[in-house]
Amino acid sequence: MLKKFELFFLALALFLPMTVLGQSETKLPKLNNKVVTLKNGLRVVLHQDKSTPIVAVNVWYHVGSKNEVVGKTGFAHLFEHMMFQGSKNYNDDYFKPLQEAGATINGSTNSDRTNYYQVLPSNFLELALFMEADRMGGLLEAMTQEKLNNQRDVVKNERRQRVDNVPGGTAFERIGEIMFPKEHPYSWTTIGSLEDLSAASMDDVKDFFRQYYVPNNASLVIAGDFDEKQAITWVEKYFGKIPGGKPITRPNPAQATLKGEIRKSYEDNVPLPRLFMVWHTVKESHPDKPALDMLQFVLSSGRGSRLQSNLIHTKQLAQSAFAGHQTREIAGAFQVQVNARPGKTLEEIEKEINGEIERLKNEPPTAEELSRALNVIESQTIFGMQNILGKADQMNSYLTFDGKADNFEADLQRFRRVTPADVQRVAKTYLDSNRLIMSYLPKAGGGQRFNPAANEPTSTAAKKEAVKVDQTANLPKPGPDPKFALPAIEKAKLSNGLEVWLVRQDELPIVSMNLVIKSGRTSEGAGKLGLAEYTAELLNKGTKTRNAVEIANQLQAIGSNVGAGSNWDSSSVSTTTLTKHLDKALEIYSDVIVNPTFPETELNPIKQRAIVGLTQRKTNANAIADIAFNSVLYGKEHPYGQVSSEASIKAITRDDLVKFYETYYRPNNATLIVVGETTMAGLKAKLESAFANWKASPVPETKIPAATNVAKPGIYLVDRPNSAQSVVTIGQIGVSRDNPDYVPLLVMNTMLGGQFSSRVNLNLREEKGYTYGARSGFSFRKGAGPFSASADVQTAVTKESVAEFMKELNGIRGTIPVTQKELEYNKQSVIQRFPQGFETAGQISGQLSNLLIYGLPDSYFNQYITKINAVTVADVNRVANKYLDPSQMAIVIVGDRKVIEAKLKDLGWAIKMLDTEGNALAE
Repeated sequence: MLKKFELFFLALALFLPMTVLGQSETKLPKLNNKVVTLKNGLRVVLHQDKSTPIVAVNVWYHVGSKNEVVGKTGFAHLFEHMMFQGSKNYNDDYFKPLQEAGATINGSTNSDRTNYYQVLPSNFLELALFMEADRMGGLLEAMTQEKLNNQRDVVKNERRQRVDNVPGGTAFERIGEIMFPKEHPYSWTTIGSLEDLSAASMDDVKDFFRQYYVPNNASLVIAGDFDEKQAITWVEKYFGKIPGGKPITRPNPAQATLKGEIRKSYEDNVPLPRLFMVWHTVKESHPDKPALDMLQFVLSSGRGSRLQSNLIHTKQLAQSAFAGHQTREIAGAFQVQVNARPGKTLEEIEKEINGEIERLKNEPPTAEELSRALNVIESQTIFGMQNILGKADQMNSYLTFDGKADNFEADLQRFRRVTPADVQRVAKTYLDSNRLIMSYLPKAGGGQRFNPAANEPTSTAAKKEAVKVDQTANLPKPGPDPKFALPAIEKAKLSNGLEVWLVRQDELPIVSMNLVIKSGRTSEGAGKLGLAEYTAELLNKGTKTRNAVEIANQLQAIGSNVGAGSNWDSSSVSTTTLTKHLDKALEIYSDVIVNPTFPETELNPIKQRAIVGLTQRKTNANAIADIAFNSVLYGKEHPYGQVSSEASIKAITRDDLVKFYETYYRPNNATLIVVGETTMAGLKAKLESAFANWKASPVPETKIPAATNVAKPGIYLVDRPNSAQSVVTIGQIGVSRDNPDYVPLLVMNTMLGGQFSSRVNLNLREEKGYTYGARSGFSFRKGAGPFSASADVQTAVTKESVAEFMKELNGIRGTIPVTQKELEYNKQSVIQRFPQGFETAGQISGQLSNLLIYGLPDSYFNQYITKINAVTVADVNRVANKYLDPSQMAIVIVGDRKVIEAKLKDLGWAIKMLDTEGNALAE
């Protein structure tokens, strides 16, 4: 839930459209909105969008970590969690009634605000408003010391997962401490001090809530398919009776400054040397913000940008390079962050960065560079308008910080006025010698930094069972189910055999195209691990008439993109463009598909960076766990258990890519899915011309080897000294996507670990406080993919966490019987969430891709709800017992052996040691 303090965050806002210099302005689609202010000060924005029968309810409180004080930090983030623990009229887990309604629910905190949101079927709008109002007006009446202790544990686990167990995870804490004085509210991170949280009393926490979580410090946006008059009536009914609070005094300290250059260097378990360069800039509302945003774009956005081109591709000094400008309510910062390549020094990299910055100071960026930036932002803005939650959140942001929800055009004008001279000026003004130069260097001898607080015992391990009381009586009842029309698919076939599927969407001037190739990683063949991935990655790195930089720059010039990738069962090449640029986008898109050249000069650097990535992988606990788990289950001979290595990467040649492309990238082995503002009649002729030179050819069948569990039941332990958490993954080989029990397995897993209110998450997170989140799931593929249950757990309770997982895995098989009520709850959750999967062009394309890849009938989505409804308790019991056998599962743990091994032996399983590549170590 937490949005961390990350100075490198890319600060191109969602709604900042603009036009290229010398071109006519592009008009944004009109966003209707109405603003109402209640007597208690709550501001309400209503935006109707009836394209999908769903609604977003988005509440912002103008409070973040900036409103805390030294010694009492982390309160805003703690309340983000506390607000889900129950309130006066619904004193139970906030997720329960809303997830049954199919809602997507979450919240986040940053320095300046806290937000809460839910997206759900439109007939449940009253329920969402009731729940939001009840926690605003009645949270404290339901707060208990037990709940406070539990959520403190959850927050501590979040810190362990996001900071303490991540190499270099303390970087942004240190940047804040160095860049700002101790008393400045940006000197601490949003997650705050664990010591402060541990010391906070109930009175401290309640006082903070009373001050800031009041109607006059909040705003509510309702966006989507709803009746405006009815919505206002409900808002008045539920929010209108909440008393307003006292006027808020907001921190406004003097602008922080650095005097000269500060240099700091730290050792940590980072795999590569890491450089940070940070300067103070301006707050969000400052006139120089847009020019600084353009500066970051020129420096590091895309293949043709200054730092990417120089550091990564030309001189190959860096594994990654990024520039970002983050503005917050009272201050801002510009940052460059670079990971060095092995054998390259941070001194070399710093010299090159300084050179690029000086170049911009001496000579402004070109008009063409700014044009690309402006077009990208314009198109990304319109792409974002497909999503009602994105629109709701941006309206709330404008209302909170600018005072008006419809500030799109005013904000737009700020960026339209930016000139090359402005970018040069802000580079001179802000990127001066008053800066922080901070490096993180690989720790001598390796080893993870150790945080004593990270392994303190959890306070809720012996939590008492709460008395269960039915809380549903107070909840509003939903209205009639809204009508949801599945998208109509028009089909055609080109003369070369390429099938074309079209779904028309005329709400926005967007066209999305996704070419689905029905071959992926399982078609690579023995000894060619990574072939499908590299083939896809090289597609847009050069054609017969364009090199990689030309492709990237020409796409940016129209605000478009081409992405390619592969998974186990398919490969894909996609693009999204504004309708007005469709012809140009299709020209580049088809060129990439039909005429790739797979340049050796592009392949070799990609392979070199992949080899360096192997070093980075060895320090990532979750990556280690994934590799070990799949290796243990399938063995090294099965495609699903293979692990890339330096030898396998080096073995891939350009000829291999050409052969894979010529074998599988054929029009008769593909379907082009198009979603957007176009017609089949107008599109087909364009496609015939664009793909005229792409010829059909026989495509060999891919046979996936049968999979059987290689691993013997037991614990497989990878030692990661001084880990702040243990990564636990428990499972076995599951089933293929075409299994007739797919639907009951989906429902069963929803109960077990498929959503927040599932059994494993409520147990390990909410009841025990062992983890920030626990989950389970099947990886459905053409072959039998794995089933896993997993969590990042506190080191001190690794054994207990494994025991609770096994308890729940056995429980779903019958020792904790599934009730009819539990089944109906979870079926409704799946059914009610169904329309959300068809909101955007990308979502529709993804849904249709599944039909293609797995050979599902066109009627599949029409039958989906009926099939979910048909699942019975007997079905759940049958599939749980048939496909889950805890006694035969492998338990893979990545953690600190010296701390956890002795207690793990008490569980009675044999313990086998593995290395970070999943290989067995000698006993």
